[in-house]
Amino acid sequence: MTGPTDRLSLASHADAGPPEYHFETADGLDSPDQFRDAELALLEALSERTVGNLLVVQANYGVVGVVLAAFADGVRMTETSARATRFCRRNVALNDATAEVSLVDSPAALGETFETACYAPAGYTPIPVGKQRLVDALPVLDPGGRLFVAGETTTGLDRYERCLTEHCPRVEAVHERGDLRVVAATRPDEFDPPRYVMPRTIEVSVAGVDLSLVTVPGLFSPGELDHGTRHLIETATVEDGEDVLDLACGYGPVGTWAASVADVDVTLADDDARATACAEGSLDATGVAGTVVTADGTRGIDRRFDRILCNPPTHAGSGVLTDLFAGAADVLRSGGEMAVVHHETLNLDEYLRQVGEVRARHRGEEHTVVVVEK
Repeated sequence: MTGPTDRLSLASHADAGPPEYHFETADGLDSPDQFRDAELALLEALSERTVGNLLVVQANYGVVGVVLAAFADGVRMTETSARATRFCRRNVALNDATAEVSLVDSPAALGETFETACYAPAGYTPIPVGKQRLVDALPVLDPGGRLFVAGETTTGLDRYERCLTEHCPRVEAVHERGDLRVVAATRPDEFDPPRYVMPRTIEVSVAGVDLSLVTVPGLFSPGELDHGTRHLIETATVEDGEDVLDLACGYGPVGTWAASVADVDVTLADDDARATACAEGSLDATGVAGTVVTADGTRGIDRRFDRILCNPPTHAGSGVLTDLFAGAADVLRSGGEMAVVHHETLNLDEYLRQVGEVRARHRGEEHTVVVVEK
């Protein structure tokens, strides 16, 4: 079973490209049921310009990159989300566009340069994270290249514009539509990107085990171990010789704990490349070994597990949860167990039934851990 997908259509009045574009979307993506105004503003600002080789930062499900592929010499879309990356690639194929999609934690990881870059920060993006993406995009521009940023004051555009003004020789508004503005910043000749987002290590003691966990702003509960994850660890069991999956691992506390208390082969998986980079740091900082995978649920994980431990992203929507638990059922061995923590106000039994039979419930002050056996 997989979660439902939607399809959006966008008419085009340009000479190049098809008369209508189609985009598949789903829960877990930004604005899956309608096009984002900021992305449409980028299209309006860039469709009449010569963009050359184009970089689209945080491409979501690919609207800007797919449409502008008809005008650009080349398009590279980047995403930190494995799920968004998958839908970007699907929509490139759906529209017979020519564009590349990269799953990276930062544009700085790209080994190529571009004449133009663009970014429409999501409204929920922490301002330091958005600023870091801006300054990481500038060095991958060619000399004289420009970065176009779309948004509103309510989504932080004024602060992003001030950030660019501090570093770029020229920043100007190039397009306005209602409360939306698009600003363009010219790449500085010499530029060493500042750090607005710095990894930090938090020291945690849980279930009698000391863990060193690496986090960054924008991840779930970056400043301290959340109560749900703590309850999951305190009620979980792992045994020597088991293959263990920490599913939706975040910065890796559960998988790092499992690797610390038993001789297990542990895999940590999360949709967010920033989270998995931190999970690798948590394993290293704690001095234990594990395999870290950036994946949409369990897609791309080609092995089976005796035990799955999971604090699922319940905020991401039923489609994400359906995919997540269906994937868990696929990779859990017969007779294996999955332990899932959720807030006491939620009931995840409809999803857990995809995996197996409920064997135990461990209730805490605010969270419940449910154990199912396949």
